[in-house]
Amino acid sequence: MSHNQPPVAGAIRPTAANRADPAPRPACPPGVFVTGTDTGIGKSLASAALLHALRARGLRAVGMKPVASGCEPGPDGWRNEDALLLQAASSPVPSYEDVNPYALPQPLAPEIAAAEAGVSIELDTILAAHARLAAQADCVVVEGVGGWAAPISATLDQVDLVRALDVPVVLVVGLRLGAINHARLSARALQADGVRAIGWIANGIDPDMARADENFEILRARLPMPCWGRLPYAPQPDPHALAQRLAPVF
Repeated sequence: MSHNQPPVAGAIRPTAANRADPAPRPACPPGVFVTGTDTGIGKSLASAALLHALRARGLRAVGMKPVASGCEPGPDGWRNEDALLLQAASSPVPSYEDVNPYALPQPLAPEIAAAEAGVSIELDTILAAHARLAAQADCVVVEGVGGWAAPISATLDQVDLVRALDVPVVLVVGLRLGAINHARLSARALQADGVRAIGWIANGIDPDMARADENFEILRARLPMPCWGRLPYAPQPDPHALAQRLAPVF
């Protein structure tokens, strides 16, 4: 008996014309640049949480920290804790060398750390690593260094990198005394540099901050871009759990 049965009358064969299209991916820019009001205000945590939030939307999202100072030696070379956090939050998981092309040993300003390491930070090297990441992701979240005005090298400012990447900027505001001034000055600097700031994230870094809620509301009223969320202070924060507190608006 033949196993090749004639087609059932009225049956519809799956063809390119009638096969269901895959669900479209949510709208998202191909990348964002995360800067902050200062160093040590939680850019890496916010970036990692943002990666998880994008992944929850069905996007392939990978992190990048082009220049990191304060690295530790390991069997595979110098590694930075913040860059490793971004790598772990990424999907697909990229190579460390692309996540962090410049891993500098000393915990100093990048320009000084690079000079002490005898390293020249080149824009082309960063752009090449970024291109490799972009080829495997829907969105690349790039974390900057320190605050917005902190230089990357003697010849490279963060605004130069943002313009070369052609990506919008997200500002992380560390909630502590002085945050309102730092945030408003940073927002004005972003505007003066002509970059597109599309959102800001509040990050609780001082558990004893007085009137934190009131400060947050003032920032929401005064900053010229939408708030993407507020991350509470936690001694050992979990970026995956914190992702639920973010609502990126593109």
